[in-house]
Amino acid sequence: MNNSSHWAEMGEWSMIWGMRFLLRVYLLFGRTVLQWFLYPVVSYYWLANKPGREASRAYLKRVARLSPASGLSGSLKDSYRHFISFANAIIDKLAAWSGALSRADVSYRGRDELLAQVKSGKGIVLLGSHLGNLEVCRVIADLDDAPRINVLVHTKHAEKFNRLLRQTNANSGLNLIQVTDISAATAMLLSDKIDNGELVVITADRTPVSRNPRVSRAKFLGDDASFPQGPFILAALLKCPVYTLFCLKQQGRQVIYFDHFSDLLTLPRKTREQALQQTIQRYAGRLEHYCLMEPLQWFNFFDFWRVNEQ
Repeated sequence: MNNSSHWAEMGEWSMIWGMRFLLRVYLLFGRTVLQWFLYPVVSYYWLANKPGREASRAYLKRVARLSPASGLSGSLKDSYRHFISFANAIIDKLAAWSGALSRADVSYRGRDELLAQVKSGKGIVLLGSHLGNLEVCRVIADLDDAPRINVLVHTKHAEKFNRLLRQTNANSGLNLIQVTDISAATAMLLSDKIDNGELVVITADRTPVSRNPRVSRAKFLGDDASFPQGPFILAALLKCPVYTLFCLKQQGRQVIYFDHFSDLLTLPRKTREQALQQTIQRYAGRLEHYCLMEPLQWFNFFDFWRVNEQ
């Protein structure tokens, strides 16, 4: 793998125009026909994308060492299954966007506690990841009793995604906010949303796009990996409860896990780095727990454990 490449430069293939095309196929012909489009594409992508294939195998070998019961070994077959799982996640993403995924298709763990917290008048920060399918939040956002959901994304296509969301559902309660780094202006914007009782979702398993990212190393799946400090610093600045959010497909259903992480993240000035390290390690441990539950649903096809990620 090219060690100079950041994950953001790798060109994820779910571009706006491609997603619009796939969404149209899905709406016209359904899931079965769409899979006929996806499988050849994924097969080609798996064969052509050697760095992604190698990263997938390396990750799955780590899983195999920690969880022999998973039945994985990191073989080429396992890697291909990993990519096919990604393709199926894209179909689920389209189903969520189009409204074809209903509340009957989703079950929750910890939702009542989270809603009770929101009803107290304060918003919540949700620490997400690239494990599972965060787009299923679209279903939560469209429920009658759901608070507005704001998702921070590291992509310049955020506004285009918002337009696509509005085209498929003009009343969607999901809002994508594009950020490249956490600035004072970003913090103020999100503080207003928290004060309004809204949810703010931040993925916490990819390093920032900025040139000199602030990261901490934490033990994850047996070795140290880089995690961004930004989401945790932001959560502390917003002075609100923090939960983790994982959406996994299990036995044909989307299961959304809301787990309490902290009533209020505090980073004392004198022990700031130590507190950050401990907090990030706790998040990495929780990510690992859910990752081992559904290892083929963690979609980071790059060398996550490389020391110099920027």
